[in-house]
Amino acid sequence: MGSVIGRESVEESHFTIVLDRTTNVDTTYELRQYGKRMAVETAENRGANDNKAFGKLARYIGVFGEPENEAQESIAMTAPVAMSKRGGTKIAMTAPVVMDRKEGQSGMMQFMLPAKFDTMDKVPKPINADVHIKELPPALGVAHRYSGSFSAELSSQNAVKLFKQLQKDGLHSLTEEYVLSNYQFLGYNPPFCLPAFRRNEVWIPLTQAQADQLVNSVNKNNQRNGAVEYN
Repeated sequence: MGSVIGRESVEESHFTIVLDRTTNVDTTYELRQYGKRMAVETAENRGANDNKAFGKLARYIGVFGEPENEAQESIAMTAPVAMSKRGGTKIAMTAPVVMDRKEGQSGMMQFMLPAKFDTMDKVPKPINADVHIKELPPALGVAHRYSGSFSAELSSQNAVKLFKQLQKDGLHSLTEEYVLSNYQFLGYNPPFCLPAFRRNEVWIPLTQAQADQLVNSVNKNNQRNGAVEYN
């Protein structure tokens, strides 16, 4: 999922930028529309080491050797690819890694699967009973990018910063309690990447009505200021 200095070299989940707020704001963000995606996920237990959940998912796609999935036939993948009649299908790492565990709570960790795995029947079945395949429906929401090591405290702080910016931009239907209960952490780099070069994001899901309200409010403000920041 990248290098020690943060260079990203893996497939990333496709999204459309509905609203670009990455300039002239206190806290930058993008309003994004994702399509349907497939993910592999596992639970993170309260107090458990994040590397344990990460390791289960990494072994499923074959990062540490023979993949722990029950592929019935060889599947051609983008690099890295390994095919074996007696083993599973090695699956290319994609980004981001998704975590929804907050401070002191249990949660889930997910790896997004490459776009060619677009239906449940195309995804190799996991061998480990703790690993599950999940179909993610289309999603609309806002993402704020920041650097630094992963910690629940830092991600919560950035989620609150994003919440306050959304309020400034005219979205008043969210509450801080909702944001802290529903945001997700998105990670794009491996554990050995230097914190200063990491690409981290916090993601807050929005309804279509909330997204429309946000776009309309920013549009009105931009018209008053003679600027346009979205398509």
